[in-house]
Amino acid sequence: MVTTRSEQACFGGTIGFYSHASTETGTEMKVAVFVPPQAMIARVPVLYYLAGLTCTEETFMIKAGALRLAAERSLILVAPDTSPRGLNLPGEDADWDFGTGAGFYLDAEAEPWKPHYRMYSYVTRELPALVESIFPARADQRGIFGHSMGGHGALVIALKNPDRYQSVSAFAPIANPVAVPWGEKAFGNYLGPDRARWAAWDASLLMRAAPYPGAILVDQGLDDQFLKNQLHPEALEDAAKASGQKLHLRRHAGYDHSYWFVQSFMADHLAWHADRLGG
Repeated sequence: MVTTRSEQACFGGTIGFYSHASTETGTEMKVAVFVPPQAMIARVPVLYYLAGLTCTEETFMIKAGALRLAAERSLILVAPDTSPRGLNLPGEDADWDFGTGAGFYLDAEAEPWKPHYRMYSYVTRELPALVESIFPARADQRGIFGHSMGGHGALVIALKNPDRYQSVSAFAPIANPVAVPWGEKAFGNYLGPDRARWAAWDASLLMRAAPYPGAILVDQGLDDQFLKNQLHPEALEDAAKASGQKLHLRRHAGYDHSYWFVQSFMADHLAWHADRLGG
């Protein structure tokens, strides 16, 4: 059962905020959905957005400047929350970059996270089934993109499920999480100390082994405060060269890690997805 928290008219369509009981996380999950006006006539492609650390289901819809563009491009936009909430697990709220608001879009394997921190299964299975049963979304035309931690999630999900996602892009993704502090902290806790198990959730390593069949768009700001220590886009370039992956990695002088950066290139990303999804 889905609870409607709010719905408003927006660019001829509807922006809505919803909640539901999740079987994957065992918690209430919140999600935002924008439905463009064209969906009143026929089912349209759906584009999933995964937000970054500390964000919620509201962040993208409010800050990214995407709704007018989605209305023009006939795309449903879906933005889930970034983690389960309210579990009161030990250490869950101790740091801003782990636990609440930092689910990393993986399925945890270590306790106490394993039963609930299942954002990968939530995003790839439960959420699409819910969206496609309630909204006029095409089940055969899905895209996925995200920012930072969410860019990591989008790349990993598309690389693992190329038959389910017909387009993928990312803003400033954590490209090689096994080799950076954010990833080491998250993976060490969620997955356990065996680093060999971490490779299954690293976009650069996945790309080396089995590239995504289509092209991938990645944008990165050169004034990003996390660029050198956390993001490592060069790892994606090296993986693409090794595997033959078609990768469009664009670097932009003067841009940081904020939503001002995301807004600046949102039109390019929605055009990228619409061209591949038929929106």
